[in-house]
Amino acid sequence: MWTADLPPIDPAAAARRLRALPGLAFLDSAMRHDALGRLSIVAADPFARFRYRDGVATLDGHPVPGGPFAALRDCLAPYRLPADPAHPFPGGAIGYFAYDLGERLERVARPARRAGLTDDIAVNLYDTVLALDHAAGTATLHSTGFPETDPQARAARAQGRLARFADLLAGDDPAPGPPPEPLVWRSNFTRQTYEDAVEKVRAYIRAGDIYQANIAQRFTADLPAGFDPFALYRRLRETNPATFGAYQEFEGLTVASSSPERFVRLDGRHVETRPIKGTAKRLPDPAQDRAAAAELAASVKDRAENVMIVDLLRNDLSRVCAPGSVAVPVLCGLETYAGVHHLVSVVTGTLRDGLDGFDLLEKTFPGGSITGAPKIRAMDIISEIEGDAREIYCGAIGRIGFDGDLDTSIAIRTVFMDGGTAVLQAGGGVTLLSEPGPEYDETLAKAARVFEAFR
Repeated sequence: MWTADLPPIDPAAAARRLRALPGLAFLDSAMRHDALGRLSIVAADPFARFRYRDGVATLDGHPVPGGPFAALRDCLAPYRLPADPAHPFPGGAIGYFAYDLGERLERVARPARRAGLTDDIAVNLYDTVLALDHAAGTATLHSTGFPETDPQARAARAQGRLARFADLLAGDDPAPGPPPEPLVWRSNFTRQTYEDAVEKVRAYIRAGDIYQANIAQRFTADLPAGFDPFALYRRLRETNPATFGAYQEFEGLTVASSSPERFVRLDGRHVETRPIKGTAKRLPDPAQDRAAAAELAASVKDRAENVMIVDLLRNDLSRVCAPGSVAVPVLCGLETYAGVHHLVSVVTGTLRDGLDGFDLLEKTFPGGSITGAPKIRAMDIISEIEGDAREIYCGAIGRIGFDGDLDTSIAIRTVFMDGGTAVLQAGGGVTLLSEPGPEYDETLAKAARVFEAFR
């Protein structure tokens, strides 16, 4: 691998300058955190594109045999690199795994309506990336020289790519576009129908079908001509900074996310997931805000919901982790973000010998914190009640390195946009103790900062 040190640069400015190249991918730690928000990644101009849709995997449009994760593993196999702690992401695959991929992994009911805006998997393979270490204040370009495999050809490509990216990053910012027009958002629920949905979930719980299910609203809005999705993301990272922000451009689709939740991370053999369950809206008065956080931390309902999902994820990790290695170092920890307080737990484990990150993703997808318990029955009920396919929402966004490590977020607080439509979903976990009115209000609190970015 070849590297070049650059002067410090603002992450959003770096992403904006690399938009001159196709396939921009920006994994953005807009909310600084010593562990979770330390690194931002900017990549562009991928050398290959992997897609999975309707049960068929393709690489640059050519079919690839095997299931979704087996096919992706095979596509990355020729580019395997040894791990290097000094370079936590040397290049690799960046993209999304749509929630609807779960239908290919488990026998679950399909929703009545599917807009078809997204693939089940869309990841691009990047040989050149910019890594921004916010704690160290460094900016480093990495290039692997892939897809070349001959040593001389690899070196020549890597050095040329480093020079090209460095020139773009040293250039001027493109002129900003005009401010957006206000959008009119439409939901597939009214307040009454959402409250009815909460009561229906509670009825399923009383009948013994489930203990919990996550139910979401789907908001859509028409985009005006000339709408600039990157300008939207810049506002989103200001109004709702998050440790797992992301902005990605695909052919005909753009994804903008300000997720606070890690799905799964694999660092060597160490596995970590950080489920969020329990939310309280931030309040403008500092004393009232502190009281709201304290009330959330003490909430019997929210803590029970969190513990339930922790148990589910302990079970999921046990499918791929060494016996006795799964642990819960943090249970119902309080974390505060721009618009909400959350209860967050941490579940860890050691990946079993003979397994890799693709096995980890396959056996844990989709995340238990955004389905319910038991997971499969909860997914059936979600499809029945929501009616619309979730597409990217509650799937995963992130990176898989050529070194085998990976880091992914849960795709919440996430907008995806084609040329004419924006889609945003927001939901919450429903238990027997849930009250319909507050559950509806919680979905609006989660969506509020994203709506604000569009204004």
